[in-house]
Amino acid sequence: MLTTVFLSIGALGAIAFVVLAVLQTKQKQQLNQIWRQLETQPEGKYFTQDMIATLPAPVQRYFLHAITPGTPLATSVRLKMTGSLRMGQDQPWLLMRAKEIISVKGFIWQATIGRGLLQFKGADSYANGSGRVQFSLWELLPLVHASNHNITRSSIGRLVAEFIWLPSALLPQNGVNWQAIDENTIQASLKVDGELVTLTFTIDAEGKLRKLSFPRWSDLAKDTDWTYIPMGGEFPAERNFGGYTIPSQVILGYWFGTDQYYESFHGTLEQVEFLGISKTVPSLITA
Repeated sequence: MLTTVFLSIGALGAIAFVVLAVLQTKQKQQLNQIWRQLETQPEGKYFTQDMIATLPAPVQRYFLHAITPGTPLATSVRLKMTGSLRMGQDQPWLLMRAKEIISVKGFIWQATIGRGLLQFKGADSYANGSGRVQFSLWELLPLVHASNHNITRSSIGRLVAEFIWLPSALLPQNGVNWQAIDENTIQASLKVDGELVTLTFTIDAEGKLRKLSFPRWSDLAKDTDWTYIPMGGEFPAERNFGGYTIPSQVILGYWFGTDQYYESFHGTLEQVEFLGISKTVPSLITA
């Protein structure tokens, strides 16, 4: 009798393992397909100062620092990064390594987080009008697999904020409205699938991006389920890749600019490739 029970439990476990493995494989295939869709190539246009001639002087300063005139206008970029993150103010920091594609059409961030028995893998993404979060333990046991209206709104905020790594996407020709608050504070507003996102940049005298802040749709507020929370951070260093000068180190967190601020993400770019643009050896530009 006991032998039969154990055999039955073993068979059920084997079936569950196979089902989970099949589901994980299917999810990976779907992500790979979307990734390929986001690998858009340049449209044969090049950045010129005329493209920003009508923008306020501080905004022009930002673009002329971020994109070298004559650089092909990329519509997507691939990144590899390392660093650490935490899920909340009182949570431990976890090691992170990830690859990401950012496109004018969306993004996929595929990450390995933690180590050993507490290592989980998965992705945050926004594409085809939908945001999604899917992570599993040991690439097998599902931890979260969610996609809904709130996640989509939050994912759009992340997409627009990460255009700091794809500055060509922030040009006014892409429907971005710019204004200068003062000589060192500029704002970009962009609507994606009905969600308006406003980025506030702090730049220095050379146009280098020092700080970023934006309201992100989030469920971290204690008195409500979902609301806008100020998110942002600083950029200790930047690097130049094929004519694009972008932040290479980031320190980000929630409630940025308030007394509730806490850091939640530390990242360093290890590799950057703007699709369709010849590769160059990146040069470090210190703070």
